[in-house]
Amino acid sequence: MTVTSDKTLLVPLSPAARIIPSELRDFHDGLATLPGTTFRIGLLIPMCGSAGIWAPSCISSAQVAVAQLNESNGICGRPVELIMIDSALEASTPVEEVINSLIQIRAIDAIVGMHISAVRQNLSKIVKQRVPYIYTPLYEGGENTKGIFAIGDTPEQQLGPALEYLQSAHRIKNWAFIGNDYVWPRASNSYAKKKLQDLGVNIEYEKYLPFGLNDMSDIVEELRQTDAQAVLISLVGQDAITFNRAFGSTQMHERMIRLSCAIEENALLASGAENLHELYSASSYFGSLNTDANALFRERYYGFHGETAPVLNALGQSTYEGVQFLAGLMESHEQDWKTKDSTCLNSIEFSSVRRATSGDGSAPKAPIYLAKADGVVFKIVKKL
Repeated sequence: MTVTSDKTLLVPLSPAARIIPSELRDFHDGLATLPGTTFRIGLLIPMCGSAGIWAPSCISSAQVAVAQLNESNGICGRPVELIMIDSALEASTPVEEVINSLIQIRAIDAIVGMHISAVRQNLSKIVKQRVPYIYTPLYEGGENTKGIFAIGDTPEQQLGPALEYLQSAHRIKNWAFIGNDYVWPRASNSYAKKKLQDLGVNIEYEKYLPFGLNDMSDIVEELRQTDAQAVLISLVGQDAITFNRAFGSTQMHERMIRLSCAIEENALLASGAENLHELYSASSYFGSLNTDANALFRERYYGFHGETAPVLNALGQSTYEGVQFLAGLMESHEQDWKTKDSTCLNSIEFSSVRRATSGDGSAPKAPIYLAKADGVVFKIVKKL
């Protein structure tokens, strides 16, 4: 275990340090604080595999939230600490085992999770309202389990308006879908398929891939053989990067545009500017977003970490809001959070970079933006 100066606890997950309940008791006893004096958040992020590229931004953003809370009253009057846990499917120790053990020995008081939906679905059977569980990234929608709070964008909010705009702007006749083979790409593409069919558009190609393919040149060649003028990408992390590199190397942007709701600024940097022509993304947050709230967040973020901090992006920023939402939830519902679910999102007051009021007294909401890759940054095209 490593304890850092910013109240972050790193839980080792290597085969040589497999965590089992007895070891976790030793870990808990060694924190040098009495039980209940700190509020410990299990921060679940992928630290390896296809989604591992997201980890630095996610950790850094959550640390800013913890520092901000600890400057005031923490959570429930207790200083906040993070316990980082690898939630990647490729992790050597199943995250379900780790979380169950941590909850059993009361080593964590809550979970903030930025990971794929397949992990959330597995964990929902483990957590069972024993601690609050904040799920932060974009996802397929429909999470209504008591004690789980999904705060990210859904296809109806994010993908639908983007498809409508691109259809209007480009008059696309045929779309292609490419994604990883798990719940979010399949559910999101199911929504997109219905949306596009309602708009009179044909789905020319649809394919789902296992995680970790090192070469996607054959996939790009399959796309080349279709009549598609646009491709919706639902690939995760490194897989999206591999696809972009193969796509760009064959100049496929000359014949079709790309849209993704999960490609963020880390993936742009790793893909390379030469492979990003005609790439669009839809999200409620981009690092380049020109709002007062984001200007303040950027100032806090770089002030805390320095100018060489991991790049700001939607998935990273979501952990900041996840920690802040947790604080707001416990402020309002410390005694009855078990009876709440994702339907209460708009009633919780918390420090948010994305949410904005409309000025008419309605509940805060997160506007959706369409952005286009401009080199290795996203340039906002339109507020949808």
